[in-house]
Amino acid sequence: MEYDQVLSEIIDFRNERHWQKYHTLPALARALNIEAGEVSEHFLWQDAKSDDEVISDNKEKQELKMELADTLTYAYYMCEKLGVNPNDLVHEKLQQNKQRHWRFDD
Repeated sequence: MEYDQVLSEIIDFRNERHWQKYHTLPALARALNIEAGEVSEHFLWQDAKSDDEVISDNKEKQELKMELADTLTYAYYMCEKLGVNPNDLVHEKLQQNKQRHWRFDD
């Protein structure tokens, strides 16, 4: 699904419920942070596991995907408020990161 279509659908969903007044940048930032925390909860108190072990349970994987969707939805709402395309932002940040010099100590 293309970004413009996704954005249109989530904006329609929001507007049908008259939630626009609640979608200020500070409120959306808080919501995004809360949803990101819910992504982290899926890994709370787990022993160190490989990625394959973490997502081997289909129910757990589906729940994790839905938390990621919630997080992305709030990020999309923020992008809409700022008048920017998230794909463009990611690309711009990638270009900046390519210019950085990373150092990893093993």
